[in-house]
Amino acid sequence: MTAISNSQTRRVAGQRRRGTRENAGMHVSAKADYGMRALLELAAAYAENPQRLVKGDTISKAQDIPLKFLEGILRQLRQSGIVASQRGADGGYRLDRDPKDVSIADVVRALDGPLAAIRGQRPEDLDYTGASEHLREVWIAVRASMRHVLEHISLADVATGALPSNVTDLLAEPGAWQRR
Repeated sequence: MTAISNSQTRRVAGQRRRGTRENAGMHVSAKADYGMRALLELAAAYAENPQRLVKGDTISKAQDIPLKFLEGILRQLRQSGIVASQRGADGGYRLDRDPKDVSIADVVRALDGPLAAIRGQRPEDLDYTGASEHLREVWIAVRASMRHVLEHISLADVATGALPSNVTDLLAEPGAWQRR
């Protein structure tokens, strides 16, 4: 996931949402967070009627997302084939795929690029020498760990709260909910 500083989050997305906690070790971009929240609104609409269109301003208000920023996010999601849109007075947005067929990894990749990048490069493209010789393997293992979680959770899983056992097992690990 793309790491951005708090000042960049405020500058890009307006004021940070109240109640958001920061974890010094993991950064989820405002774009990925807002994109997930928008898609979960569309997943709820999909559950009622897969063809139902939802206006951008409705999503913006429901999730407290700046409308202009949201429109850019929805454009990227449309280009990635996750969202469909229709213009006009009766227009809006809808999921272009069943929520169970959209993984969190799909969303992050559509909005932020590769799940794990080191200084903008893919871990397998890095070359370390000397004492750092095996660092590349660590970064690849981190990416594999992220894939293990994010590729196996769908929008439907999050919308219904039916998270896969590999995720609930991680949540139950001692210290999982503690900041470090």
